[in-house]
Amino acid sequence: MSRSVELIVEGYVRLNDRDALEDILAHRQDLLRQLVSVTGVDPKQTIAQVSEEITIIETGLATLVPE
Repeated sequence: MSRSVELIVEGYVRLNDRDALEDILAHRQDLLRQLVSVTGVDPKQTIAQVSEEITIIETGLATLVPE
């Protein structure tokens, strides 16, 4: 799924849509918080994937022109 996130982030960067990037970043960060508190299953792989997606989104945000 990270490739999908990369393509989405690239699109938002081209559009200079900081709000959309911040929204998906907040969503992924909330998802990560929820995954960390999961019990009964091992969410390590999912946590790693969401963390990677957060890095991709943050990198996209860093490339935007400051408002």
